Amino acid sequence: MKDKYIELRINRDFGDILTTYFEFLRQNIKKFTNVFLSYNGIFLIGLLITSYLLVSGFVGLISESSGIYGIGGGQSTDDTYWYYIIAGGILFFLIFLVVGGLNFSLSSSYLIKYEEHKGMHFDKTKVWELTKDNLGNTLLFILLLIPIYLGFIIASIIFAFIPLLGMFAQYILQFFITSWVGVSYFSMLSEKKGVTEGFGEGWNLISKNFWRAIGVNFILGLLNGLLFFIILLIPMIIIGVYTFHVVESSVDVGASVVSTVVYTLGLCLLLILMIYAQCLSQFVNGILFYALHEKTYNVNTRSKIEQIGQSDQ
Repeated sequence: MKDKYIELRINRDFGDILTTYFEFLRQNIKKFTNVFLSYNGIFLIGLLITSYLLVSGFVGLISESSGIYGIGGGQSTDDTYWYYIIAGGILFFLIFLVVGGLNFSLSSSYLIKYEEHKGMHFDKTKVWELTKDNLGNTLLFILLLIPIYLGFIIASIIFAFIPLLGMFAQYILQFFITSWVGVSYFSMLSEKKGVTEGFGEGWNLISKNFWRAIGVNFILGLLNGLLFFIILLIPMIIIGVYTFHVVESSVDVGASVVSTVVYTLGLCLLLILMIYAQCLSQFVNGILFYALHEKTYNVNTRSKIEQIGQSDQ
């Protein structure tokens, strides 16, 4: 049985937005994962290399400090491990910036194509074409996030000096910015706006629906976090049991190929899921955008009324 199209341009309340998100995810998780893997292949290889460098560096330092290599290790060996860590950290930062922007756009483009085609009846190349056509705006959008998040960091430091209330204020500001950025980007892409126009439209929609936007991002952020914790539970248990075995058996992890492979794959899986979770968070804000946009402008409602009027003539 084919999945029924979920109409997105509907003024939904808080509970309906949550329900719509999970129903959309159930229908589209397989196809979107295929899109995600298709256009992230080279970056996933990069994350694997990053994981290897970080694991080799940290495991080497731990082995060195525990005296596994004896007296002959020397300072030069420590330096080599630090080079691994620094190289892995820089590579991860660069990949995360590129992949973060790419997948923010991929998930938004996927949702836009779903709404345009009234379902999943579109080729994945359409998603890439929309993403590619907006690479320039996406880059400028990311650059404008730098001052926004610098302001957030400064505000968070100020809030840290205010007991209890400061903590709540910091979380409210955090989810407000998450909502504003996500909805603004989606507005820019779906309505073919400029970057500053997108930010302006996002501010207009979020400020008028402040608590709904914050609540949706808080609840779905929490539920997405729990979902990925459950997904990671099995590999976490496997790595935990293996680590216990390593400690109990006094295995030389620095010289063990198996240890390097296990920890590298484990870290790589964690990094990939972090990026994938970011995609799902943008689905949240895309569905939120359609709900708030319809509440504000009644585009879909007016269109249906006009169609009824034309059919009655």
